[in-house]
Amino acid sequence: MGLEVMPRRHSGKSTGPSQRQLRVGELVRHALAELLQRGEIHDEVLSSHALTIPEVRMSPDLRLATIFVMPLGGKHVEAVLAALDSHKRYIRGEVARAVNLKFAPDVRFRADTTFDEALRIDRLLASDKVRQDLDKQ
Repeated sequence: MGLEVMPRRHSGKSTGPSQRQLRVGELVRHALAELLQRGEIHDEVLSSHALTIPEVRMSPDLRLATIFVMPLGGKHVEAVLAALDSHKRYIRGEVARAVNLKFAPDVRFRADTTFDEALRIDRLLASDKVRQDLDKQ
């Protein structure tokens, strides 16, 4: 009599990040924020901008951290991303030391677009067509 292994059923729905991914992403976010706040990255572009890091998304294997960044005021985004990218190796090492993971995650920087998206939705909701539809109800 052998053991029968039942296959795992997958609902087909994407389940989003695991608790571990969320926790590690938050640790990476805090580590990078502290690194920037202490001024440990010597770069003229980075030192002349106040940055916000609203989110860090970790890959399921925790080997890739996608870091969303936005300079306050939303100006010079490309210059800031390029400056962070040029210090990627140093940032990766410092984050790995601070977070204490088995593998140092590779880091990539992306512009945070959540503010732009929220503004777009607000404009849509305030448009005449939407207001007209809401007034009918």
